[in-house]
Amino acid sequence: MRLIIDNANVSDIKRLYDVYPIDGVTTNPSILAKTGRKPYDVLKAIRELVGPDGELHAQAISRKAEDIIREAEFIREKLGSATYIKIPAIPEGIKAIKELSKVGCRITATAVYTPLQALVAAKAGADYVAPYVNRIDNLGGSGVETVGEIKEIFENNGIKTMILAASFKNANQVKEICRMGIDAVTLQPELIDSLLKNDSVEAAVDRFISDFEVLCGSGATMIQN
Repeated sequence: MRLIIDNANVSDIKRLYDVYPIDGVTTNPSILAKTGRKPYDVLKAIRELVGPDGELHAQAISRKAEDIIREAEFIREKLGSATYIKIPAIPEGIKAIKELSKVGCRITATAVYTPLQALVAAKAGADYVAPYVNRIDNLGGSGVETVGEIKEIFENNGIKTMILAASFKNANQVKEICRMGIDAVTLQPELIDSLLKNDSVEAAVDRFISDFEVLCGSGATMIQN
């Protein structure tokens, strides 16, 4: 399963790449807006960080299929052909996905709220579909169950499109998604950090160190002893 950062803060991305086994970065217009910087200044910096073949997702903004296609071509020109173009799974988006998939464009169908949206996007040629787990919960549904239904539909129909679960509020949602064997999750930095945050673990580590220092002296490690 791929662990992807859902963020456009370059400092945060650098820190997370340094610590965790990260597989890529997803962005969207709202995330880019939070940086207060020009979109391509940010995206080029992220592309440099993840490398020319690293997984980077950037979203087209246009509403009409022909404009989405032009935008996708421009994004790929600026950020490289390895870039996944995020396209909303709406009728004009599906039309664009059909055409772009024919020329080998990597595509992430985004704003997915239902299994049938995911099915149509996959059939149109999307490489990923990105269901919004917590946003589905906020509408009175179950994001986890929706992702499970998408997975079942894909498996039962021999569909190879991957599932990139997005929009998480807490680590338990992430755990439930991981139990299903989903292809990828994209998480905000603070949620990635929370996957390892546990007061009991910290207390155990502190106890190991204090016991060792009683034996060998303050600041001692296995190197000195």
